[in-house]
Amino acid sequence: MTGAEVLDIGRDAIWLTLQLSAPVLIVGLVVGVAIGLFQALTQIQEATLVYAPKIVAIFVSLLIFLPLMGALMAGFMRHIAARIAGM
Repeated sequence: MTGAEVLDIGRDAIWLTLQLSAPVLIVGLVVGVAIGLFQALTQIQEATLVYAPKIVAIFVSLLIFLPLMGALMAGFMRHIAARIAGM
């Protein structure tokens, strides 16, 4: 295996990591901003108010995006297995 192939696999792995984490991180960001806006508009400055809705939203997003994440990881594994078989 050459250095270029190793770098190619590493780049693919980093891209897969970004694809797997992006949906959950975006949901957490949107919920956090919405709760922060709500707190600013209503002048409720409770620090623990952010945690419960964000945890629930991230849990629901994991349930929704889990099939996508599994398919992405299975495709990556097939790609790696094909490269190993091709050696």
